[in-house]
Amino acid sequence: MNNPRPFLESLFRAAIAAAQPSLCLPAHLPQVPEGRTLVFGAGKASAAMAKAVEDNWPGDLRGLVVTRHGYETPCSRIEIVRAAHPVPDDAGLNAARRMLEMAGGLTEKDLVLCLVSGGGSALLPLPMPGLTLAEKQDISRSLLKCGAAIGEMNCVRRHLSSIKGGRLAAACFPAKVVTLLISDVPGDNPMDIASGPTVADTTTCADALSILEKYKIGVPSSVRKALADGTAESVKPGDPRLENGIVKLIATPRMALEKAAALAEANGVRPHILGDALEGEARKLGRDMASLAEEARFKPPCVLLSGGETTVTVTGNGRGGRNVEFLLSLGLALKGRGRVYALAGDTDGVDGMEEIAGAYLAPDSLARARAAGIDPAASLANNDGHGFFQSLGDSIVTGPTLTNVNDFRAVLLDDAPG
Repeated sequence: MNNPRPFLESLFRAAIAAAQPSLCLPAHLPQVPEGRTLVFGAGKASAAMAKAVEDNWPGDLRGLVVTRHGYETPCSRIEIVRAAHPVPDDAGLNAARRMLEMAGGLTEKDLVLCLVSGGGSALLPLPMPGLTLAEKQDISRSLLKCGAAIGEMNCVRRHLSSIKGGRLAAACFPAKVVTLLISDVPGDNPMDIASGPTVADTTTCADALSILEKYKIGVPSSVRKALADGTAESVKPGDPRLENGIVKLIATPRMALEKAAALAEANGVRPHILGDALEGEARKLGRDMASLAEEARFKPPCVLLSGGETTVTVTGNGRGGRNVEFLLSLGLALKGRGRVYALAGDTDGVDGMEEIAGAYLAPDSLARARAAGIDPAASLANNDGHGFFQSLGDSIVTGPTLTNVNDFRAVLLDDAPG
């Protein structure tokens, strides 16, 4: 293939396009109710979801949606609030508090549309009683650095919240609650998407406490007591306040991978979808993917596609993200072997703390870095994937994509020199 990078970038764009709310949301809208329609939302895709609702809703509605700075989409009837992500701020806290206030006084004739996507956990940071926002920010930073899996992080978030873990839906009772989800989590479990503000939680306070202890994350003594005695428990399956709830997945990582696979096949490259829920340390997955690229069952030209959400245990002080960490580890494991190219990026356009989606890896990437005086192994040890790829001009920058179906990885095994 003469131009591997444009090909891989086209697959990434196809995956992102498959999860655009304007395309995937309208078909899932419910009927207009006899009473009022109230819209709540949180996540990086939530403002675009709100716009899709406004453009396709025949009746009256009002509402409040909170999204990440830069991900806002203008709406005329639904208020859009911008807040910080991944470390929460006052804007998100106040928006969450207002949602609970707006939910008061609803009746069984009313409808609540909840628009939920990845990022909603940080954007709805209303702490449980006895926990301050500053303390929750510290806990969030610790969870982001310690290598906890997303399911573990969200278990803790649900139990330290006054709105997540089904609490928002409970506040809306007896209204009908329809939740439309864009999944960014491995396995597409609704309780893990934005920590499930409208769905029952099957995990417990004891689970949350165990995770905090596992990663040695401190919490105030009053909060620890509330977790230990169960008074901070979330809303559980079978709770009558959730009986009027309907939950629909409208976009998933699998759908995005399938769209990319179809495009690859149309270009004469056989796709292999390895899974949409790959987890674990990013650098280990990089090594594993290098081994897969060597397997005889994968005949070039082909592309290995995968999704999911890896983790990074931060030990350095570089500008890292899980996708660039994966790519740098992959490159080191491949040792410059020819005709293997890769792209990895977050479909929301943000990998780690950077406004960079991910990066592109070529067979000569490590050699070019060394020629520029950059040690790839040292960059990996310092968690500096973004610094490494940016110095080569191989960062992938999309800007806000207005959706989020988790990470996208494509490893191209070419049959001819590029």
